[in-house]
Amino acid sequence: MNMATTAQLFEEPFDADEYIERLAWRTPGGGSKGGAEAFDPKRLLEEFENHIEELKQLDEKIQRRVEKLEHQCQREAKEFAHKVQDLYRSNQVAFQHFQELDEHISYVATKVCHLGDQLEGVNTPRQRAVEAQRLMTYFNEFLDGDLRSDVFNNPDKIKEAADIIQKLHLIAQELPFDRFADVKAKIASKYHDLERQLIQEFTAAQRRGEIGRMREVAAVLLHFKGYAHCVDVYIRQCQEGAYLRNDVFEDTAVLCQRVNKQVGEVFSSPETVMAKLIQNIFENKLQSHVKDKLDGTRQSDVEQYLKNLYDLYTRTTALATKLTEFNLGSDKHTFLSKLIKSIFSTYLESYIDMEKEYLRSRGAMILQRYYDSKNHQKRSIGTGSIQELKERIRQRTNLSLGPVIDTHGETFLSPELVVNLLQETRHAFERCHRLSDPSDLPKNAFSIFLLLVEHLCVEHIDYALEIGLSAIPSSDAKNANLYFLDVVQQANSIFHLFDKQFHDQLMPLISSSPKLAECLHKKKEVIEQMEVKLDTGIDRTINCMVGQMKHILATEQKKTDFRPEDENNVMIQYTTACSKVCVYVSRQVEHVRKSMDGKNVDTVLTELGVRFHRLIHEHLQQYSYSSMGGMLAICDVAEYRRCAKDFRVPLVLQLFDTLHALCNLLVVAPDNLKQVCSGEQLTNLDRNLLHAFVQLRVDYRSARLGRHFS
Repeated sequence: MNMATTAQLFEEPFDADEYIERLAWRTPGGGSKGGAEAFDPKRLLEEFENHIEELKQLDEKIQRRVEKLEHQCQREAKEFAHKVQDLYRSNQVAFQHFQELDEHISYVATKVCHLGDQLEGVNTPRQRAVEAQRLMTYFNEFLDGDLRSDVFNNPDKIKEAADIIQKLHLIAQELPFDRFADVKAKIASKYHDLERQLIQEFTAAQRRGEIGRMREVAAVLLHFKGYAHCVDVYIRQCQEGAYLRNDVFEDTAVLCQRVNKQVGEVFSSPETVMAKLIQNIFENKLQSHVKDKLDGTRQSDVEQYLKNLYDLYTRTTALATKLTEFNLGSDKHTFLSKLIKSIFSTYLESYIDMEKEYLRSRGAMILQRYYDSKNHQKRSIGTGSIQELKERIRQRTNLSLGPVIDTHGETFLSPELVVNLLQETRHAFERCHRLSDPSDLPKNAFSIFLLLVEHLCVEHIDYALEIGLSAIPSSDAKNANLYFLDVVQQANSIFHLFDKQFHDQLMPLISSSPKLAECLHKKKEVIEQMEVKLDTGIDRTINCMVGQMKHILATEQKKTDFRPEDENNVMIQYTTACSKVCVYVSRQVEHVRKSMDGKNVDTVLTELGVRFHRLIHEHLQQYSYSSMGGMLAICDVAEYRRCAKDFRVPLVLQLFDTLHALCNLLVVAPDNLKQVCSGEQLTNLDRNLLHAFVQLRVDYRSARLGRHFS
């Protein structure tokens, strides 16, 4: 194997194991046992030894080549280092030359600047002298009365003529009048004539849409007194044809958007021109539009007047917000605010008085229209010390002071009326928020709230409660229509709507002012007044319910129910009186649930349940009981207890459980009385109460139950 072949075996990637395998495979007799020649280890060893010698020779050859390359690299590195040093020295020399050149340039520049200053010092007086001579020449023409110069007679040189006449006009102002009156008049005449020509030229260029020419003429007119007139002409002409639609606010926004792009190309101070344009629009177009809309309805239709005022003011402020995107000077917000105030100040000053007047009349009309639809003549609810005294007596004694009114189930509460009042008030709050001065907003909002309280809470809800209280029958009335709970239900629903408007619309307007405490106090006062009447009415209604139960029991309960003639032939499960009372109670419980909400349901049902229990307890103590009668009493109480479950009040159910246990004393064997009285439900009861029930037994004296009881 030659050296070249060996070198090929070292090609990348190199793998020692693979290298040995390939070397063995190439050696005759060195392959695997299945090869063409038989395996010859001696020949393979000899081949390996020869190959190792060749590798040693190859290594020596490569090592000599590496050493040669290293010597060559070291030599070239030394040569490169010498070149770098030579270049560094050359660079230092060049840098030194550059510094010298820079100093020389600075010196020359200083000399040139000095020379320029000297030339300017000489040239400026010369230019002034030339200009003065030129102006004197033109001034002489005015003295002679003959304007011979081409600049005054050539229309194409109007710009140059304007410059000259403007300067001559300033000079003429300083001349004494007695000696130069004639020439001053001629110069002034020419000044005004050129000014008029320039304005005409500007107007014509604007009509033709020649922005470049407009810019040139405006620049010339800038130094004339008529420049302001030029701006006025521009403002007047740019509004021609701009207001063809019925929407003056949209037209104004479009016009200002278009003009804003143009004034920047025409005038040197576009912000002044834009401000003057907007001021002109506000003081003419918008003010006229607002006046036409409002003055026609101010006396004839207050509702439409308030709607128009709100709409116009809202749209004007929205337009002003759009206009703030334009450059109108340093304080554009104050500028626009003053323009808005100039238009609406007279209307805004009287706004809240008209708002209150409208709400007062509108609320009274809504109320009157409702009561007229019911053919109801409102009763006068008394006030003062006598009424307060009656109210206190009624609250403490539960007596009806005055005739009972039959309203035929009418609650005199109208959801439609309430929605109308709240809707009117909502609009009023929106207008108040928009139209009131920020310092007056809480006070104005509070005055609107007071009108809502007067119409909704006092004139409607409170009046309905008074009528409802007057319509509650006495507790001994028969088949009474206890509709006061319907009044409670509707009043509660209405007050929820009132409370929602209070939080959603009034609170944001007064939340950060001292009026907040005043509003909350007024609301609390109204709630407390209503709650007193609601509590009184509910209490009297519960008394009527109990009176109705008492009437049913007195009418339907027979003494023989609990002392039947035939003890062995009793077929009923409970008495008729019990059945009718339970039906009546269940109906009233359902009525209460529909009429109340939240914790009020449990509170009212607890009171009704306690009085129901007291009635049944006292009723059962009016009779004496045989053995079978006692069983019937237990069945009645069981039915009452089943009815009491509808209350879903643990206390009421517990009371009837105890009553049921007491009734067991009517049937228990005499020897077991002590054991029953010591039971879980009776052990904590007063002994006199237990004894009173035992005494109701027919066999009390004959069986000497008192001895067993004690």
